[in-house]
Amino acid sequence: MSSLRVAVEPEHDPPVVGAVRDAGAELVPLDHAQILVWLGGPDGFPRLPDSVEWVALSTAGIERFVDAGVLDDRRVWTNASGFYAQGCAEHALALLLAGTRQVVASARSRWAKDAVDPSVRTLRGATVVILGAGGIGRALTPMLAACGASVIAVNRSGRQVDGADLTLPASKTDEALTLADHVVLAAPDTAETRHVINDRTLALLKPHSWVVNVARGPLIDQEALYRALVGGVIAGAGLDVTDPEPPSLDDPLFSLDNVVITPHVANPAGRLTTEMAPFLAENLRRFAAGDDLISQVEVGRGY
Repeated sequence: MSSLRVAVEPEHDPPVVGAVRDAGAELVPLDHAQILVWLGGPDGFPRLPDSVEWVALSTAGIERFVDAGVLDDRRVWTNASGFYAQGCAEHALALLLAGTRQVVASARSRWAKDAVDPSVRTLRGATVVILGAGGIGRALTPMLAACGASVIAVNRSGRQVDGADLTLPASKTDEALTLADHVVLAAPDTAETRHVINDRTLALLKPHSWVVNVARGPLIDQEALYRALVGGVIAGAGLDVTDPEPPSLDDPLFSLDNVVITPHVANPAGRLTTEMAPFLAENLRRFAAGDDLISQVEVGRGY
C-alpha cells in the first residue's frame, strides 16, 4: 500500500499519523496527496488539488461542511459516523440514568433526603425509544438491555436493529413515541429530523418520560421542550447538545431542576482521533483494495 499518498491537516496528530503508517500509506503534503484526512471544521478548509480522490472528515455531523459548500461530487467523502458510537452511547445512558435516578438532584441535596422527589424511576421494565438507531443506537441497545429495558429502534428504513425488541421506520415515529417511557435522540440533523421533538410529539410521551439528546441540537424545538418541562408534560431532559450551541448563559433550561446539560462532551475532544484511528486505518486498506469505505457520505443527503 506504499503507493497511497495521504495528507493529514491542519496538523499532524499522533493517533492519525500512526493509523496512516499502520495501513502502510505514505504521509505527503496536500499538493501531492490522493487522500486528505481533515481534522478541523469547515473554517479554513483548503482548496483541494485534482489529485485528491477521497477526503476523510473527522466529525460525524457534517452539516456545517454542507452549509459552507465544502462537499463536492468529484471525489469520495467520508465522515466519522459510527466511529464514536460507543462513547456517545455510554453518555446517553449516563444522562438517562442521571435523570431517571435523579442523580443530580440527589447530589445537590447534601444529604437532605426530603429534598429529592421520591418518584425515582428504574430502567427495569421501561421501554426506551432510540430515534435514529444507527451506530450510536446499535451500541446503546445492549447497554439498555443490560439495565432491563426494552428497546424500540427507529431508523429511516425500518431494517431490523440487532438486539432491539422492535424496529420501526421513521414514518412510524409517532407510534414509537406513544409506546415510549423514555426517548434517546441519535439521528443526523436533516430536513426530515429537524424539530422531530416538538409540541405535538412531546404530547405523545408520558409524564414520567425523559428525553435525551446526544446527536444534534436542532432535533429538538427547545422552546417546546421548555414548555413541556415546566408544564409537566414530560419529567425531564438530558442534553449533550443544544440549539444554539453553546446556549446562552441565561437560557431558561439552565434554571430547571429537571434538566441535565453537558457541554457536548459525549465525544470528548481529547479522544476524537484515538477513537477515529482504527476506522481510518481500515478505510485506507479498503481504499487501496477498491472496496466500499466505512461511513461514506451521501453528498446529496448531507450525511
